[in-house]
Amino acid sequence: MDNAPRMKAVAGSRIIGTGSALPQRAVGNEELVAELAQRGVHTSDAWIVERTGIRQRYLAEPGLTTAGLGARAARSALEAAAVTADSIDLIVLASSTADQIFPSTACLIQAELGIRGGAAFDVQAVCSGFVYGLAVADALLRTGAHRRALVIGSELFSRILDWNDRTTCVLFGDGAGAVVLEASDRPGLLAQRLHADGSRARILCTAGRVDQGKIEGDPFLRMDGQAVFKVAVEVLEASAREVLEAGGLTVSQLDWLIPHQANIRILTATARRLGLPAERMIVTVDRHGNTSAASVPLALDWGVRCGMIRTGHSVLLQGVGGGLTWGSVLVRM
Repeated sequence: MDNAPRMKAVAGSRIIGTGSALPQRAVGNEELVAELAQRGVHTSDAWIVERTGIRQRYLAEPGLTTAGLGARAARSALEAAAVTADSIDLIVLASSTADQIFPSTACLIQAELGIRGGAAFDVQAVCSGFVYGLAVADALLRTGAHRRALVIGSELFSRILDWNDRTTCVLFGDGAGAVVLEASDRPGLLAQRLHADGSRARILCTAGRVDQGKIEGDPFLRMDGQAVFKVAVEVLEASAREVLEAGGLTVSQLDWLIPHQANIRILTATARRLGLPAERMIVTVDRHGNTSAASVPLALDWGVRCGMIRTGHSVLLQGVGGGLTWGSVLVRM
């Protein structure tokens, strides 16, 4: 007979710590423009800023791994939460740039943190990955099967960029962000909704694969920028309204909006359509570029450490990315 203690289901979960990590090298637009010119790819700082809002991004140094960067962000979040790594019994990693086919990068992070026994797995929803991972971790914590989780977004998108394609290579950067999520009878995650439309897979994808030791298909990121822009603004607005209604809040009651940091035009269009003042939206795309699944936790940690996001604030986290995937999570900090 199984005499193991039964864990009781709880009302929800709360974020008790945030953290982030970036590669050593920050690359400003002027430096990137000069490097691209050597390849025969011509662009300018003005062109990049006007169309994207990006002024710099961080690019991984040789030898840096998705797991290594994710583990650094996790340690930062653990320190902020004032808890130890051995108290974590669930790791959910959001990433599209896994270090290897298997095992999961989450397991590699678990080993690097010196944790054993708890569940660890990857979630692949591209730029929506962190929002997906947060919703999944919250659902598992609610069952009582786990008590404390690390939810991490870690990406090395520079490894899958075609540096001869100026429509994509100026947009993306590398980075990682993390939160410590704890089971609680005072829920901090108030509502979540996740969506996908696989019929739109081709507008943003990296279609290559390994077959018999060879790369089959295109191993680089490809994007139809106009199509992504149009869809992103539509689904982010609809998702925001859906989750705010589910959480019992109005736009006017929202303290902060943190959309996926893809492009300043998408961010400002979303805020405008919601009727949300621009000063209540966290924007870090100018300093980080588009870091895919890392962008939302990076922006969240930046807002917390700057003192903008404080305990009791209501924060709407949003992702939209390849798949096509999108979703929102409403959080009370």
